[in-house]
Amino acid sequence: MVLSGLTLAATIIGIVLSTPLLVIFSPVLVPAAITLFLIFAGFVTSSGFGATASFVFYWMYRYATGKHPIGADQLDRARERITHAAYDVKEKAEHLGQQHVKGTAQGT
Repeated sequence: MVLSGLTLAATIIGIVLSTPLLVIFSPVLVPAAITLFLIFAGFVTSSGFGATASFVFYWMYRYATGKHPIGADQLDRARERITHAAYDVKEKAEHLGQQHVKGTAQGT
């Protein structure tokens, strides 16, 4: 109980002594704290982007050398679907073009 009372008294005395200093220096401390936070956040963000870029280049290297990285199957399936869709669009355009040419030839 005595130790709790001493701790409480020391805390109150510390607050009473430090409050005027914090109030006087707060116009300097608050912008400094914000600046430090922004610098730290920028460093963490740039580190994250750097790590991500490193992993992406590593993945691309493994994919290009044929070592089959994670997700390569999905990429190959997507490429095949896009290729088939482009081929279907080409066939449809050729078919419609031939119909249009036949229709113009019959109309004249």
